[in-house]
Amino acid sequence: MRSSGRVRILVSEEEDEPIVFDEHPNARYAVACDPIDGSSNLDAGVSVGTIFGIYKLAEGAKGTKEDLLRPGTDMVAAGFTMYGASAQLVMTMKDGPVNGFTMDSALGEFILTHPNMKMPRKRGIYSVNEGNSLWWEDPVKEWCASMKQPEKEGGKPYSARYIGSMVADAYRTLLYGGIFAYPSDKKSPKGKLRILYECAPMAMVFEQGKRDQYSFYTSSLLTQHHSRRSSSQQQDGPHDRNRPRIHPRQVRYLHGLIR
Repeated sequence: MRSSGRVRILVSEEEDEPIVFDEHPNARYAVACDPIDGSSNLDAGVSVGTIFGIYKLAEGAKGTKEDLLRPGTDMVAAGFTMYGASAQLVMTMKDGPVNGFTMDSALGEFILTHPNMKMPRKRGIYSVNEGNSLWWEDPVKEWCASMKQPEKEGGKPYSARYIGSMVADAYRTLLYGGIFAYPSDKKSPKGKLRILYECAPMAMVFEQGKRDQYSFYTSSLLTQHHSRRSSSQQQDGPHDRNRPRIHPRQVRYLHGLIR
């Protein structure tokens, strides 16, 4: 980002303070990222990745942390990378398609392998950490039970798939369809997904990768519940999990399909 000359400021989930590229005072873009999503899985060899959102700075902006205190709908581009059996890059620009790229190790470049990605309308897969169900609120428990015990006689229950790395679960959901959820609970009443680094970028990808009106539009809620503080404004450390985040009671499914 520094070498591109186009980024004025970078805020990272892992850093308390923003990184300002003073050598590029006329750069017009700001980047927010979660550099290692799923880092708790690193030692287990599970796929991890990077989530990013890009904003265009307003005219006259100085490139400060306050310039990123904006709703997710202001992003001009967003995406994520996934590092596993292969390196995948999924990204979209405002009002554009979602494209998927795969790293060609021989060339050292990302090759377009999944143009104009569209999430299937229906797929019987749900992804949620049921190990936290003891602390869930009743509506969340009822929703999860409905995945496994459909009310319709003869209905087929959903299959559970939970990797525990958001980029990996998101990539599978984008390819195959289904539902991904990370609800709040009594231990984390504000939830654990951060609006600036995770919710807004993923919402943009899935909104623009929707197949039809059945796709859940998370970004619309981000206009009302956007982050009021970047990580640099927090009093706690970069790994603290009690920072203000989107409330999953209002956004039950971060992305996926409404049943």
